[in-house]
Amino acid sequence: MNQITPPPKLDIIPASAPFSDAQRSWLNGFFAGLLSPDVATPLSAEQGAAVMQAGDGDDGDAPWHDQTMPIADRMKLAEGRPLRRKMMAAMAQQDCGQCGYNCHDYSEAIASRSEARLNLCVPGGKETARMLKSLYEELDKAPAAKAPEKTDAVAAPAVTVTIAEPGRSRDNPTEATFLSRRLLNKGKSEKETYHIEFDLSASKLDYVVGDSFGVFARNDVGLVDQIIALLGASHTTKVNGKTLREVLIDDVSLSPAPDSLFELISFITGGAQREKARALAQGEDPDGDAATLDVMAALQKFSGTRPHPEAFVEALEPLQPRLYSISSSHNATPGKLSLTVDSVRYVIGKRKRVGVASTFLGERINEGEKLKVYVQKAHNFGLPQDPKTPIIMVGPGTGIAPFRAFLLDRKATGAPGKNWLFFGHQRSDCDFFYQEELNAMKTSGQLTRLSLAWSRDGEKKFYVQDRMREVGRELWTWLAEGAHFYICGDAKRMAKDVERALVDIVAQFGARSTDEAVSFVAELKKTGRFQADVY
Repeated sequence: MNQITPPPKLDIIPASAPFSDAQRSWLNGFFAGLLSPDVATPLSAEQGAAVMQAGDGDDGDAPWHDQTMPIADRMKLAEGRPLRRKMMAAMAQQDCGQCGYNCHDYSEAIASRSEARLNLCVPGGKETARMLKSLYEELDKAPAAKAPEKTDAVAAPAVTVTIAEPGRSRDNPTEATFLSRRLLNKGKSEKETYHIEFDLSASKLDYVVGDSFGVFARNDVGLVDQIIALLGASHTTKVNGKTLREVLIDDVSLSPAPDSLFELISFITGGAQREKARALAQGEDPDGDAATLDVMAALQKFSGTRPHPEAFVEALEPLQPRLYSISSSHNATPGKLSLTVDSVRYVIGKRKRVGVASTFLGERINEGEKLKVYVQKAHNFGLPQDPKTPIIMVGPGTGIAPFRAFLLDRKATGAPGKNWLFFGHQRSDCDFFYQEELNAMKTSGQLTRLSLAWSRDGEKKFYVQDRMREVGRELWTWLAEGAHFYICGDAKRMAKDVERALVDIVAQFGARSTDEAVSFVAELKKTGRFQADVY
């Protein structure tokens, strides 16, 4: 099937209108349905009435909003809450914007039926998609509330339809030109990290530091041709007006294998193979390999089953864009944009596998080629409004990306605030990204402090959180002076360890109990002085 780009999201009811989030979401969906036949059908009048009526018994709290919490624990915390809140708990809680929303707004849009796509949460993967499907089925079964009796008509406020400009939404991308890639690692590094540059001048697209860049990558031709061979098909077979090869390269995801593919396989096989395919389609793991099955591995597992190419493509998920933290400043280099990207490579069994977008950018796209892109506005991640405010940035590995952007932006705008960067990686001699640039910033005074941590240089592993503890007294002094604190990088381990170190520093040098230190850090988050871009 061709990947069908849905119509842009319509924000019809202004945020200033006197409605709750759920009410505004339903009204947007209702009017969008009237304005466009392609938009998912909104709730019925009776179901809408249930949304529009006040209290749903939920206080709006989201205790599950923690990227490090397993989905089972999040769903347990959401027990007894309305379906829309359970839908939020099913999200990956990263507020990354890859779905085009934050977690709260995506769940509201699904619950109000203004968004029909249940598979947009890339970091949540199949677990989130399965849970959303189950909850959506409950939404269909939920009893509709009685519509309120008619009252005297009240003139509706005038509303305007806002459609995102090209390049401001995943549903309305623009084009950028790929300029160059430069390997940031040296010597015997175990990593392969690239500085990637794009030209935005033709699209006139701009951005603010802290924003992310959405890239529509293409699948590897070699992998596509192996899949076509397993199907026993020709790469020129027509599927909805395109060749099979074109569809598999541009339109559909080839990893992981979706439940719908196993459903299709169960229809065209029999016996034990059919039962196994059915089990996989239900989220079970009969052979202990479900987590490793991409589309090619699924075809190999059920060798001999050759789905019809059109049915096969229909069973696959759309190829989702990937988001990357922007590592440049529009104020410093207008019309240009850069990313810092780790090429993902790994082996399962005897087969080498790669990350789709990271290797697309790292090796497959050629200089001068155009690709579809968009800018995703940051959710509560950006420089302080006051340029005099000091900032503390913790970004090991590719987590340095937005902080390079912060530093370049502050230099370009002449911001006088102090800047402290914590950077870490495996080895100082081959994994010190932007070494010359950062040292020059330190020499000039633009980078007030540069604290480094290398996990493989000594006998004992040493990380950024360890370096933070070493300089805890000075770090506390900066916080006491009003500094903003930032983290970028791995959500499950690094971010938790860094936050734990921060709590310990506040307790030790701020003369607080552990509980008081936890409350202090929570207050930093609440007031926007602690911000994270984690994944």
